[in-house]
Amino acid sequence: MTRKLEELFDLPPSDKEIDLAVPALEENRNTIVALDQAIDKIDAALPAVRGLESTDKEMDELSDLATSSYRDLMDLGMQVDSRFASEIFSVASNMLGHAITAKTAKLDKKLKMIDLQMKKARLDQQQPEEKQPQQGQGHVLSRNELLDRIIGAKNQKAQNE
Repeated sequence: MTRKLEELFDLPPSDKEIDLAVPALEENRNTIVALDQAIDKIDAALPAVRGLESTDKEMDELSDLATSSYRDLMDLGMQVDSRFASEIFSVASNMLGHAITAKTAKLDKKLKMIDLQMKKARLDQQQPEEKQPQQGQGHVLSRNELLDRIIGAKNQKAQNE
């Protein structure tokens, strides 16, 4: 039994403590720590993209404005005659749709940025290091000088055999 149950039911303390939730809690804690680290990496990478926060603020403002308009129109629809209320409720539902669209656009943009960053990281890992070009000395030869060297090398090879 656990101590909390003993305290709750005013039971005497027992010698054995059975706590089956501890291993599961430890596994969950490790998973949460790993997720927190992954989220921290993503958050650290996102500010590298310029203008991300300003667009987020604009989308939040649009969503808040649409939500407040929805509430106002719903209140107005409840107070007017039923034959006019259907048009007001229709516009209110459009406002709520705009609020949802603004929030989903914000999330989609963040997910696309994360996807692009993951693809870039994968490409960076797959590309081998660039090899340094070989350094050497060069000589400029005319066509005739080059032919003379080739013919001379052939003659010398023929004499040696």
